[in-house]
Amino acid sequence: MNKSKNSSFKFIVLLTLLAFTVITGWVVLNNTNSEKTNDIIFDKQPTTEGQPTIGQVDAPVTVVEFGDFKCPACKAWGETIFPQLIEDYVDKGKVKFSYVNVLFHEEESILGSLAAESVYKQNSDFYWDFHKELFKEQPSENHDSLWITKEKINEVASNISGIDLNQLQSDIDVKTHIEELNIDTKLVEEFKVKMTPSIMVNGIMLEDPFDYERIKSLIDKELEGKN
Repeated sequence: MNKSKNSSFKFIVLLTLLAFTVITGWVVLNNTNSEKTNDIIFDKQPTTEGQPTIGQVDAPVTVVEFGDFKCPACKAWGETIFPQLIEDYVDKGKVKFSYVNVLFHEEESILGSLAAESVYKQNSDFYWDFHKELFKEQPSENHDSLWITKEKINEVASNISGIDLNQLQSDIDVKTHIEELNIDTKLVEEFKVKMTPSIMVNGIMLEDPFDYERIKSLIDKELEGKN
């Protein structure tokens, strides 16, 4: 009788241990899988030469946004993630941030980008104000409606002291800076940009550009490697 009870007890213990092992393995496997991402790793990062860039030139980490002035998600990213990035890293000299024009919405994207490039060439200090204010004019509904016009660009630029409106208009009319857009388009193709915004941290293209914790983890990992 005692033997039978002992055997039953041992059997129950073995089953309990087996169940614990299986459950533990399942938890570990799922935790490991949850850390996996579909980020794309490139063997280099986009050049920031000639691109609108904010932050210290020698900052150890570069973050690049591929964006489109007609893109609602780009506007949302600029209003939510961008300010955090500036406060946490750019203002502290740890990151420089660069913007590459994407022309997915064709004529309006081209017009907005030509205007922004003109402002940048006039004085890079004016660029980010113009960038921000142009995005502000994007309608909250009916995003596909025509809104990037020469009139709207002039309205935005006229509210930023220092921009030469005549030069801006001339640059737009004759497409003075179209080659800058051609350079951007080559970068879009080279880095296989399929959506806007697309965010890269030192050559790593994020699966989810709105995952700020992931952006921070990539930046912090890069910073650790530079020390």
